[in-house]
Amino acid sequence: MVIVYLLLNTILTGHVWDRMVVSKSALTVEYCEFNNVDKFFHQSMNTYSNIIYFFFGIFICQLTWADYKNKERSYQNRLQQFPALSFLMGGSFIYLSVGSAFFHASLTWVGQRMDMNGTYSLSISLVCICLYHVFYKQALSDRAKKRITGAALVMILALYPLSLLVPSSILLPFFILTIWVLTVINYAQFRKERSLLFALLSILLIIVAFKIRQLDVQKINCDPYSLYQGHSVWHLLAALSSFLSYSFFRFTASVTQSQNAPFLTNSARSE
Repeated sequence: MVIVYLLLNTILTGHVWDRMVVSKSALTVEYCEFNNVDKFFHQSMNTYSNIIYFFFGIFICQLTWADYKNKERSYQNRLQQFPALSFLMGGSFIYLSVGSAFFHASLTWVGQRMDMNGTYSLSISLVCICLYHVFYKQALSDRAKKRITGAALVMILALYPLSLLVPSSILLPFFILTIWVLTVINYAQFRKERSLLFALLSILLIIVAFKIRQLDVQKINCDPYSLYQGHSVWHLLAALSSFLSYSFFRFTASVTQSQNAPFLTNSARSE
């Protein structure tokens, strides 16, 4: 993807975006990085940094494909048994990568809409994963899992026009707080199975990310031509925070595996 981005930014020019409606962000100069209208990537660092979302998205999709192929095995944990949710998470990472890169490359109105919708897509995916684990006593059939995944997709699509009615300063914190609350509840339910480190790092990183984003918007310690851009760091930290939230649920042993651990250890020794 780095090579693809470099080629696009070298071969094409900023005139590709000339006929598209400019975003409010561009008109108000929301971010520190210089808006180079002659380049295909109007904001290069803010565009390239979105590759981190693509990386995590591909990683999760590959991991989930392995879960799907082994879904009948007893050692799988609860999230492994619902691969569609993980595919939704991985797909949301990739969608956000494309949407946010499109926005910072073009600084257009439609790009900004895709960027925010990708952010909400990632948030909704995490909320679904959290709810699925908090209500762990609820057994779900394959049909129910398909309906839940379909409902999440409908909600993501619905937020594309509805997000114009509710500002992101309200909607995004709502999603984040919901994820935090549900994560705390699930940790209380399964303290021995969950990684407190993953949860704490996820929360800490998104708080730091918001602070750095705010400083970038306020143009504090701002150098428009620097390789360091606060909004790029926001992309990196927000992506890592989201991945750690996913990891909190994904990288844990199943109950069956925990119960069979002594047996497996003894068997290994006898062999």
